[in-house]
Amino acid sequence: MAALDHFRVAILATDGVEEVELTEPAKALGQASAKTDVISLQPGRIQAFRHTDKNNQIPVDLVIDQADPANYDALLLPGGTVNADRMRMQPRVQQFIRAMANANKPMAVICHAPWELISAGLARGRTLTSWPTLQDDLRNAGANWVDQEVVIDGNLITSRGPQDIPSFNREMIRLFTRSTQAAMP
Repeated sequence: MAALDHFRVAILATDGVEEVELTEPAKALGQASAKTDVISLQPGRIQAFRHTDKNNQIPVDLVIDQADPANYDALLLPGGTVNADRMRMQPRVQQFIRAMANANKPMAVICHAPWELISAGLARGRTLTSWPTLQDDLRNAGANWVDQEVVIDGNLITSRGPQDIPSFNREMIRLFTRSTQAAMP
């Protein structure tokens, strides 16, 4: 049995997502036997970017209004400036993220996605990293921002951006695996 058999991960993203911050973690999760669902604001496909350039389109599995946080074991929030800015302003996205946090489910958040934690009211008192331009926002929201590849604070893992994906993926799989072992009787 693989480490994350029967483990379901919600990936919240929309147009403007940084492609590698969604596809590479999703691939790592798939290799660990986890099931992932891309959950977005609208059905169909979302437009992914490679920094500022349009890249591939990614199929959406479910729209946020149909997604139930209780059906997932963990949450992945990929970055991308436009993606994170759009997602953070959606009340349903904020509710979904808060529900995952309130259930103490592990969350992996990279690049600009910590903006979504701020808008969901979950940054205060946490030690986080992000894309460097978010450090003032995170500090103003009461977080302790640090410049490291990966930061783990309880059930939350954050990372700075595409350059850190190998470390982010490794630590995300470890965190998610630990959460499954903790849930076993």
